[in-house]
Amino acid sequence: MGFHSLRWRLVDRPGSLGDRMRARRAGWLAEQFPDLAEMSVIDLGGRVSSWAGAPVRPKHVHVVNLERESGDVPSWAEVDHGDACDLPEAIRGRRYDLVYSNSVIEHVGGHERRLRLAEAVHALADSHWVQTPYRYFPIEPHWVAPGMQFLPAAARTTMAHRWPLVHSRADDRAGALESVLWVELLDRTQMRYYFPDSTLRAERFAGLTKSLIAVRAA
Repeated sequence: MGFHSLRWRLVDRPGSLGDRMRARRAGWLAEQFPDLAEMSVIDLGGRVSSWAGAPVRPKHVHVVNLERESGDVPSWAEVDHGDACDLPEAIRGRRYDLVYSNSVIEHVGGHERRLRLAEAVHALADSHWVQTPYRYFPIEPHWVAPGMQFLPAAARTTMAHRWPLVHSRADDRAGALESVLWVELLDRTQMRYYFPDSTLRAERFAGLTKSLIAVRAA
């Protein structure tokens, strides 16, 4: 079995550990917001495909992402190419039932931009669901590498360039360094700072906190 196949079996394929945890998280979302099927949701940094296969799909989903969406957009969805930390006025002036963001806040680029993302979350709706991998879980989730997040940048760059379980390997060290610098995992104190009026829910694996979810229901 190749390492890429191992990663696919562990994290990416249908029925994998990662897929089962994502399904459990989707179930929690539906339980927390029982009217989800009738709600208007803005997804900051997500994709339409994530909602297409969801067990409960909102009535309307507005996806905002820096990466452009490929393929046709279904009638229940709306897509904008934009920066969730610097939304255009046409989006900032709207209101939604729920703001959703999954594994995005750790990628936006530092405290100031995380603060701006949190401000957008609070401004767009009274309810939100913001998930992020937990810094102190022993496995770095993006590279599936033990303890990688605690290493100096040079060592993380080497791992990003050579670690066999990486999803998409950079062509050179410069590309590996760029990918490393765009990942800053958060802890509880940071999440409480950005979302002080939210309930902070812990997603656990083997008794350890794997990710944190800031939840607020109007």
